[in-house]
Amino acid sequence: MLQVTASGRKSRPGQNGRRKAGLSPARAAASPPAELTPQFAAELQMAFDSNPAYQVALNAVTQTGADDIALNRAVVTGTDFTFSHWLDSWPVTAQKSSGRCWMFAGLNLLRAGAMKAMNVEAFEFSQNYTFFWDKLERANYFLEKILETADRDVDDRNVAFLLGSVLGDGGQWNMFVNIVKKYGVVPKAAMPETESSSNSGRMNSILVAKLREGAKTLRDLSAGGASPAALRGAKQQILKAVHRILCIHLGTPPTRFHWQWNDRKKKLRRDGLLTPQQFAKKYVTLPIDDYVCLVHDPRPTSPFNRTFTVEHLGNVLEGGIVRYLNIEIGLMKEIAMKTIMKGEPVWMGCDCGKMMRRDLGIWDRDLFRYGALYDTEFTLSKADRLIYHQTAMNHAMLFTGVDVEKGKPRRWRVENSWGEEKCGRKGYFVMNDNWFDEHMFEIAARKSALPKHLRKALDLDPIVLPAWDPMGSLAE
Repeated sequence: MLQVTASGRKSRPGQNGRRKAGLSPARAAASPPAELTPQFAAELQMAFDSNPAYQVALNAVTQTGADDIALNRAVVTGTDFTFSHWLDSWPVTAQKSSGRCWMFAGLNLLRAGAMKAMNVEAFEFSQNYTFFWDKLERANYFLEKILETADRDVDDRNVAFLLGSVLGDGGQWNMFVNIVKKYGVVPKAAMPETESSSNSGRMNSILVAKLREGAKTLRDLSAGGASPAALRGAKQQILKAVHRILCIHLGTPPTRFHWQWNDRKKKLRRDGLLTPQQFAKKYVTLPIDDYVCLVHDPRPTSPFNRTFTVEHLGNVLEGGIVRYLNIEIGLMKEIAMKTIMKGEPVWMGCDCGKMMRRDLGIWDRDLFRYGALYDTEFTLSKADRLIYHQTAMNHAMLFTGVDVEKGKPRRWRVENSWGEEKCGRKGYFVMNDNWFDEHMFEIAARKSALPKHLRKALDLDPIVLPAWDPMGSLAE
């Protein structure tokens, strides 16, 4: 049967599909058809059925998890939990069913100094306290971005991005610094976990519904010619509802609290009445405002030794922007290694799901032999995986140890925030150095750790990446 094209020319079914794909008439006639034909499907099945190795793989994977079948035993038996430099002596924390890893990692970085200052074996800052203020600040940030883009169509890509990613739990290093600088910190006892801080899904869905409703309200008011004062007044009413929802789910953040504790020798020590800012001034011993976020983005479009930021990414409106300095992976390793050797953990972000075995607590580039299992190669480079949306930084943790041989790192000790149960060695993982090259994306480090020419690069205006760029992904 013939079909009539938009130009009035006649063609056979399927021909338009080949022409639309950009093939010339001569090439289209010689190439396989665009559609999946019954004949080709039969050829695929025949090729599979005739290969004994594929049949063995089918029998194995239909009865056992693919990762168990593909697990590289040589990597497992060749990886141990010994390190030349090892800092931690404290239990891990647990973010539970929430996306607060970036916040847990940040507070875990700070608690090492706090434990030393208090002379205690274990201590946690309240993750719920910083969670509360990040949520409220991010709601305000979102509504301001809605006002900023109110003159654009609702289908504009930036507006669509804002409405599609309203208020998740994830974050970045600079966002953590913004919260601590503005609101301080408190001990966990002053604002403990709640059901919703540990299981944030329902609370988030309520907040997202209210904020999308608020976005419509603000856009409608703007379209009707409302004054800036009227728009900001309407925004404050929306924030009142957001604050109320947060208080109901997370509790009310303390403005003052009494702090006393027993030290290692069981001696009672008292600080009396403190504000969160006073507590931070006394027990946040690292100069976090002097830290910078170093990333490894090997895409051809991302020059090394330059700073980047991502549009519409942030939390505290008046706080510091998310700013990355793109560096070579070898330099990132060197800075992280030397920081640990000097006695300080390192906040870091990576694509944690790649080549990872949670129960064994191992990351290795070759941990699973997927190519052998499926008889196909996976060939994308790190740069290509970024370009084709196959990777992104999605989890933040701490480096608390490194094994150094002849001046080079062999493996890294990682403090996770997934609790102790069925998770590595009581919540600690080992990362073989070959995995660092492929799946590590960022660390936070002191400016003084950088070579002089890179410290100068920090003063350059950052390249602005679009909101949907993979380097704008958030650690959860």
